[in-house]
Amino acid sequence: MRRALAGRPVIEQARGILMATEECTADQAWDILRQTSQHANLKVREIAGEVVADATGTVPPGPVRTHLREAVRQHRAARRKAS
Repeated sequence: MRRALAGRPVIEQARGILMATEECTADQAWDILRQTSQHANLKVREIAGEVVADATGTVPPGPVRTHLREAVRQHRAARRKAS
């Protein structure tokens, strides 16, 4: 429970970063984090930490970066299709 509560601020920061950079809703940002988490086999809070680190100039590890790019690509494609 403590770990879940400790991870919440970084998840919210990552959602905000994704909302700003990808012009998406909070739910869509959550979907990007969740999808990346599932494909990279890492906790959402770990993915969120990488998103926040990337926004501050630290590059995420290769596998996380690859899965995150794929999730964002799929989000963009769905957004274009809906338009």
